[in-house]
Amino acid sequence: MRNGERSRERLLDAATAEFAAYGIAGARVDRISAAAGVNKAQMYGWFSSKEGLFDAVFSQHLHRIVDAVPFTPHDLPAYAVALYDSYLTDPELVRLAGWSRLERVPVGDLLDAHHADPKHAAIKRAQAEGRIVRDIRPDEVYALVIALAGTWSPVSATFTASRQDDQADHRRRRRALRAVVRRALVP
Repeated sequence: MRNGERSRERLLDAATAEFAAYGIAGARVDRISAAAGVNKAQMYGWFSSKEGLFDAVFSQHLHRIVDAVPFTPHDLPAYAVALYDSYLTDPELVRLAGWSRLERVPVGDLLDAHHADPKHAAIKRAQAEGRIVRDIRPDEVYALVIALAGTWSPVSATFTASRQDDQADHRRRRRALRAVVRRALVP
């Protein structure tokens, strides 16, 4: 790998941490460039603006945000629990999605069709097979599972869990999450 590529990677890594912590408006290019060891002129040459840098960071991580956990429409409770666990291990991804929602996409779909449509189609097939309730649209089933899994995530409005929490608390939350998803969405 060439020096320019390494510098660009360091810049994206530093920007990921900065944007996850402060959002687009609160992020500072001075802190990003200092943390990466890359001058601001080079950063602007690559990304043209702080917003362009956020777009590059978000694009780089979008597939990780959406596909952090393999989607299992035939076992939505297990999928929700796996999402809960992923939010504990990679909270930066959840924060990036939260900032994108707050500062970029205030209404409507956050995910593009490329990321969401396959999941919606899988839910529709599982509904046809009688594995998921049929009276809720597939996109809304998916949104509900994501929201329930995020109950204790870094963007929760009530309580944010961390890996350092007592394991008994994590087990209790996983049981509750599994039970709620099963009761609400599995016939």
